[in-house]
Order: sequence, then C-alpha cells, then structure tokens
Amino acid sequence: MAELPKVIVVSGIDTGIGKTVATGLMARWFKDNGISAITMKMAQTGCNDLSEDIIEHRKLAGQELVEEDAMGITCPYVFPVPCSPHLAARLEGRTIDTEVISGAAEQLAKEYGTVLMEGVGGLFVPLNDNSLVIDLCGEKKWPVIMVSSPRLGSINHTLAALEALDRRNISLGGLVYNLDGSRNTDPRIVDDSRRLFSERLADFGCDGRICDLPEVSCTESYCVDFSILFN
Repeated sequence: MAELPKVIVVSGIDTGIGKTVATGLMARWFKDNGISAITMKMAQTGCNDLSEDIIEHRKLAGQELVEEDAMGITCPYVFPVPCSPHLAARLEGRTIDTEVISGAAEQLAKEYGTVLMEGVGGLFVPLNDNSLVIDLCGEKKWPVIMVSSPRLGSINHTLAALEALDRRNISLGGLVYNLDGSRNTDPRIVDDSRRLFSERLADFGCDGRICDLPEVSCTESYCVDFSILFN
C-alpha cells in the first residue's frame, strides 16, 4: 500500500449521497487492516451536541467514541438548523473558521496517523462567505475521494465534480459508487453509469479507482474492500 496522506476528504456529488456510510466503512476497513486512522466531519447542521455523523462513523467502524469526539475536535462545528453550514453558523451568530477545521485535522493526524474527513454536502457548499468546501481542499492540498451513485442526475453531478477537482489540481483518490437504495433502479442504468464513471476516472489518471458500496443492510457491506482506492 502506498503511503497514506495525513488527511483524506470524503466528499460527495450532493447531500444524502452516502458520505457518512462510506467514511465509516472506510474506517472499518482501515481498522481491519491494522491501519491507524480516525474520522472527522468538517461541520454538521441539523444536530445538537455531539455530531450524529461522527456517532454513525464509530458504529460502522465498530469503534467506541473517543475523547476527541466529546471535546468537539472530530467535528468542530455543530449547528441545530438543517441548512448550509454558512447559514446555519450565521443564524447562531457565528462564523466557521476554516483554520479551526484544518487545525483539528492536524491535531488528529498527530495522534492517529490518517484522518478521514467527511465533507459537507457537495464540493461547492459554502463554509463561510469566503470559502467553499473545494476551496479548503485546494488550499490545504487534501486529496478527495468522491461518493456517487446511479440515481437520477448523478452523471451530470459526478462528471462536474471530477472536472472541478482536476481544474483546481486537487488530487482525486477515486470514486465510491454507492449502490445503497438502488435495488429498484433499472440495472442497465446502474451498469452504464458505472461504466461511464470508470472511463472518466481513467481520463483523470484514476484508472480502476472505483469501489462499489453495497446495501448497508447486507452483512457483507460491513466488510467492504477499499484497497482499490489506496494502492
């Protein structure tokens, strides 16, 4: 396995695409393979106190909550209103400082080695009035793994995200193809979207770096092999 970056961002083509599940199961795969890592979340909205996504990460990874969870280091910003983080912060009379997020990531990396950082919504979600998620990734030179699916609209959103990362010279770690909820989707759509995504990944220097994420209700989904993304 190649040497891992200190921070890997798990972003998605949209909200509700499966970033939380992908991040948690990736942490499970790291743990099962003896790789030291911790997950974090840039910010969470529609939540009080401890980040619900962090709790889900720990559950999926088969881990207990850690001290840094209670201290708010693994999710520096939590807001009650379920909206874009820049607005959720403003409604609380606060502003998200991207240096607080990156500082938390650095602190966690020193302790745990690698940080799997779940993003917020998609790449172009505002964190504050000056910075989008993609801006922070580019500024800190954090590689990004994208989460997509075969649902309607995913082709446009996925190809746009891949091109945006390429134009900003942000390293693309690969794509997680989330099949959760696709049981009733026409299999021709599922197969064709995957083929198209694979071809575009090759164009961006990520040939073969696509990992299927099965239904989380299936037992085998808790043993997803993410090695294709980290070779």
